[in-house]
Amino acid sequence: MKLDVEHLYQLAQQPARRILGLMSGTSLDGLDLALCTVEGAGFDTRLQITHYRTVPFDEGFRDEVRRVFARKTIDFQHLTLLNVVVAERHAAIINDTLQHWGIRPEAVDLIASHGQTVFHAPRQFHGLPQYPNATLQIGDGDHLARRTGILTISDFRQKHLAAGGEGAPLALYGDYLLFSKKGEDRFLLNIGGIANFTYLPADGDSAKVFATDTGPGNTLLDAAAQHFFGQAFDEDARLAASGQVDETLLAQFKQIPYFNLPFPKTTGPEQFSLDWACALAGPDIRPEDLMATLTRLTADTIAADILRVARQAGPKVIYLSGGGAHNPLVIRHLRAALPDWQFEPMATLGIDGDAKEAVLFAVLANETLAGQHAPGATLGGLPLLGMGKISFSN
Repeated sequence: MKLDVEHLYQLAQQPARRILGLMSGTSLDGLDLALCTVEGAGFDTRLQITHYRTVPFDEGFRDEVRRVFARKTIDFQHLTLLNVVVAERHAAIINDTLQHWGIRPEAVDLIASHGQTVFHAPRQFHGLPQYPNATLQIGDGDHLARRTGILTISDFRQKHLAAGGEGAPLALYGDYLLFSKKGEDRFLLNIGGIANFTYLPADGDSAKVFATDTGPGNTLLDAAAQHFFGQAFDEDARLAASGQVDETLLAQFKQIPYFNLPFPKTTGPEQFSLDWACALAGPDIRPEDLMATLTRLTADTIAADILRVARQAGPKVIYLSGGGAHNPLVIRHLRAALPDWQFEPMATLGIDGDAKEAVLFAVLANETLAGQHAPGATLGGLPLLGMGKISFSN
């Protein structure tokens, strides 16, 4: 143990660290891997992506995860086994990817692993006042460290919960360090399975910075495309574009209390499920019309939440990332709802939008090792030190 602690100390003193950030989102499409060189820490952080890759999951693996994903009733033994299976699958992908890049494992200082979220239960969703906010990610860090031989930092969301937060969105801290700019109000919008944005005020006041989920991003669109059309997702929004928006149904969707909750708020596929959407839609709706209506729901609820902030901040710039940023109909609806806004890809700020979440976990891992903040320091309720669980490879 003493040698392990000495190793951590040495890593923290290095001018730069080579960190492999991992992200697997609620879409279950694959594992994002971003190898980053990170210099310094805090506001002195400088980050460069040296390699990036997304490795798709096979359908059999997705089905294994879906057996427990966003379900209240599951086979608990299967969940327990998957905690190891997911880690081993991620480790195999890491080892293969490093070989593909021609990089030896010992050349990587640490892995920053998000794991796989299987259930997200903020209090506003479960409605049980005697219970706290909770969230669960599987893919154990100890197994990752052993299978790869690389120091691993994982399980980031639990520290946020322990500090009284909801465990999401965790993009806030990395966004604040890497992308804040004096004189420009920025909205960093990530449209993943769930859509979320980070607000970075022009004056740099950390008290005003926050990140929040808005509601469904791709989760309902992907679920409907799979269920009704046998497609993994609605490529180029062709299915939605062939339908008509049901304005009455859209208004019903928007009536659920979640959309009017104060910021920050979080949600997941547990709340926005295809069963929920179909129960409101009824059996007679055309699948294409449901797709069109759900696509508008994604865009409208994002725009509404941004405007709740913009009434104070004024029209500014939105930087786009996530799979939904590639959905032309979602973006068209967003532009229509926010006609005076400027839309830019995250690449404008120097980070590929598809790599952004993996990169931000690399930042959190770097802060866990090298951050130097006052005891109890937070940003939007996120503790600024000791954010992940450390797993040694020995």
